[in-house]
Amino acid sequence: MNVLLMINSNNPEIKWNAVRFGNVLLNEGDDVSIFLNGPGVTLYDGNSDLFPIREQVKSFCISDGIICA
Repeated sequence: MNVLLMINSNNPEIKWNAVRFGNVLLNEGDDVSIFLNGPGVTLYDGNSDLFPIREQVKSFCISDGIICA
């Protein structure tokens, strides 16, 4: 299945969870794209030990996920 996730928030928890969900879908065999819109284009802002956004994005891209802005 083709899935598009849209991130339209600068909240680190929301960004982390969206990419983490994308990774779950990729692991299930789906084709996943993430579209960054508005405040979501600052994807890495808020990266921390609590919300490791960079780590999730790296895994997402290695698994052939697509990020569009």
